[in-house]
Amino acid sequence: MVARPRRLSHPGRVIASAFAAAITVGTAVLSLPAATAGPGRADLLTALFHATSAVCVTGLVTVDTGTYWSGFGQVVLLLLIQAGGIGIATLATLLALLVSRRLGLRARLVAQAETKALTAADLRRVVGRVLVFVLAAEAVVAVVLALRFGLGYGQSAAAATWSGVFHAVSAFNNAGFGLRADSLVAYVADPVISLTVCAAVVVGGLGFPVVFELAREWRTPRSWSVLTRVTVVCSAALLVLGTVVLLATEARNPGTLGPLAGGTKVLAAFVAATMPRTAGFNNLDVGAYQPETLLLTDALMFIGGGSAGTAGGIKVTTFGVLAYVLWAELRGDPDVEVGRRRLPVAVQRQALAVTLLGLGLVAVGTFVVEALTDLGFDQVLFEVISAFATVGLSTGVTADLPRAAQLVLVVLMFVGRIGPLTLATGLALRQRARRRRLPEERIIVG
Repeated sequence: MVARPRRLSHPGRVIASAFAAAITVGTAVLSLPAATAGPGRADLLTALFHATSAVCVTGLVTVDTGTYWSGFGQVVLLLLIQAGGIGIATLATLLALLVSRRLGLRARLVAQAETKALTAADLRRVVGRVLVFVLAAEAVVAVVLALRFGLGYGQSAAAATWSGVFHAVSAFNNAGFGLRADSLVAYVADPVISLTVCAAVVVGGLGFPVVFELAREWRTPRSWSVLTRVTVVCSAALLVLGTVVLLATEARNPGTLGPLAGGTKVLAAFVAATMPRTAGFNNLDVGAYQPETLLLTDALMFIGGGSAGTAGGIKVTTFGVLAYVLWAELRGDPDVEVGRRRLPVAVQRQALAVTLLGLGLVAVGTFVVEALTDLGFDQVLFEVISAFATVGLSTGVTADLPRAAQLVLVVLMFVGRIGPLTLATGLALRQRARRRRLPEERIIVG
């Protein structure tokens, strides 16, 4: 019997090593004098922070991307974003295969039927489809944006093309890097740019298994897998909820939605509710948000987007599973059911573990950064969740944080990017049958 390679038994090491290597290379290249627009070179922390933010498709920055980095430096950032985005999708695909192959035959067949899991026979085809889809989608978005930048804002052909390509790659990979210091604030009333970026963010953040299934079976929702059903329902609900609450809390705020007209106000609220899916672009001044809006955005960022995509956070599927668990518990149902399927207890436990890990990291990160700065709790919590969930939104304090606090954000970006994925996979791979079970005893809960 051929022994399984030890590295395949520990997928977390593979993922962590791959991302660490990409960050190391990115840091070295961004430290070169050619990467900065001005004289000299970026200091090590600045290079490390931006390399981590790009590879982990976060978007937090301590310097202005469009003016601090040279054309070469911007290209490096773009390549790091693309590598991070495609790497996430590819690694998620490979791990799905690894999990399915480690399950028993019967369980594997059930998993394939319910979740469209991958098998060894179609691995290469699916990974190829992911790459083709990513590049094709980015190309379409880039063309639309480039035409709008050129025809609508008078940019030269070269500048419009570069802006279109950069923002397309950044949006589809949910990275949130922009070439303007105010991100998308200048385009808050432009439906073409705003909705195109939103479309790229949503499609990239749904997760590729969901996107491919929707492309095949969008006319027959009854045949959707549980993964697709939970992702679509939760994503739509969060977008609607976010838009409505933003309109309610910011409609009269002179620093955000207040000066905008009716239709533009709704458009701006929708875009602002879309970006916490871990995109990181801002079309409004986040620093001027009401405290209740910051809290709403905290929650949306923490939840994030879909699984096996470019979004971060604990994922809408994790949130959806916990919501169904709560609903079943309130109804007194013995099983957790989604549509005509029953969710395994193992999936419920994995969702709980991922959520508790996320809450723990946010709590520790907030405590440490709070101790290192004099900022208010709202700002610190927002910054920490944005880093952990790889969002990139900020109230404008990132550059003013002390170096130690910036290093904390670097760690949070790295752990937040690889943590939920490796934890969920590790839990799935650790499943094993036990020949005995201890007697059951209830305890008081609550």
